[in-house]
Amino acid sequence: MAVALFAIFAAYAAVLALGAHGAESVWGAWAAGGYGAAAVLAVWSWRRHPCVPVVVAWAGAFAVPAAILPDNWGATSEERVVARAAALSLAHGTPYLAPGQLVSWRSYDPYLPGMSLFGLPHALGFPGLLGDPLTWLATATAALLAAACRIASPGAAGRCHHRWRQALLRTLLLLSCPVFALPMALGVTDPPVIALICLGLAWAVRRRQGHLLLSGAAIGAACALKATAWPALPVVVALVAARESRYAAARLAGSALGSFLMIISVTAPALLAQPRALWQNIVAYPLGLSRRLTPAASPLPGHVLADAGSLGHLAAIVLLGGAALAIGASLLLRPPRDVQQASIRLAIGLTAMFLLAPDTRVGYFAYPLGVLSWLTLTARLSWPRSQSPSLRHCASGSPAATRMISASIWPGRTVCAQEPSTRTGPGESSSPIHRSPRSSSSRWSSSRARSRPRSCGPC
Repeated sequence: MAVALFAIFAAYAAVLALGAHGAESVWGAWAAGGYGAAAVLAVWSWRRHPCVPVVVAWAGAFAVPAAILPDNWGATSEERVVARAAALSLAHGTPYLAPGQLVSWRSYDPYLPGMSLFGLPHALGFPGLLGDPLTWLATATAALLAAACRIASPGAAGRCHHRWRQALLRTLLLLSCPVFALPMALGVTDPPVIALICLGLAWAVRRRQGHLLLSGAAIGAACALKATAWPALPVVVALVAARESRYAAARLAGSALGSFLMIISVTAPALLAQPRALWQNIVAYPLGLSRRLTPAASPLPGHVLADAGSLGHLAAIVLLGGAALAIGASLLLRPPRDVQQASIRLAIGLTAMFLLAPDTRVGYFAYPLGVLSWLTLTARLSWPRSQSPSLRHCASGSPAATRMISASIWPGRTVCAQEPSTRTGPGESSSPIHRSPRSSSSRWSSSRARSRPRSCGPC
């Protein structure tokens, strides 16, 4: 599986290297080499040392391009917008230029005020890498993805070091895949927003009340960075309402609102003093209603309709509103009940939004792909365990006696349990016992259920 995955990544990067131009072509050349080397290394070392091909892929797809692209191509437009927004926030209390100063498409800031936090070190005069918004965008993405993978990993409450190793490996693999590596290397602002959404989904299915507040805080922080994160809030609220109660969903929504307002008030205390600037940057420009339009072309249906004239532009906005209503109705009629359903529902909603939005680009599809990639790694991927010395800690006896049993709380979650002894009594079977953690079969009320190891719990 790992070899095929790296081979697919290498093919995508090679196509980009040959067909794209500028910085994307340079990224494709380096990434193709890194993914190709990782695929070759994975043939021999994946089971014993999976970190080796993952690190090689990460170096080729992110580390090297991120180091050489700024020197050769300069800062991207996203980085310049973030740095300017931070300077404006410090000077005037709002990250947006007044309507009279919006003389070109580069003058607009389509991000919410929270995004200016990544440009604050540059505005404060930090030199070199410390003042580069790309550094803080990448650092925040890595930290948030690591937290999301750790919380979503099996047995998140335990202290087994093997679980931390799995979470770090999954984080590094996420950072090395093109969904995250390409925008991070180019200085695009989407990765930390995606990571916050994944963190909010991971916290939402934890059982303690404090975890729901943390989930709401993560979703609120994502909504304070970019409007593209707003569809995540109704999905997570519907998930919590279906799993817990309406009161719990209301608490999560309140936590999200509090986090959103706190970030906005800190980064843009004078925001309401210029409502026209807020409308022009946040609403008019993304919908293609501003005087200056972005020169970015896109073959997506919404963009094609918007280019057909005022009637086509209106049709694109109507279709976008209809898609939003359809997704909202589906959340009310059939709400998601686990992380898998919520992630898929969110990915569908984001895909529909990006297809029908009048002013959008192909790069926005990193949102649904990023959420689904995180879901796949945390819920479906079976990591090599046969050579791990920590298995001796997870179950008593030889490592060969350790079994992986499916769990139903989180799709694909596994529980570490010891195989029964070969000494069986009359009428007993010597085969491994398969049990879901939620099942309440009477067979497990006996001493056999109490014989499971308690030192590590689910892993």
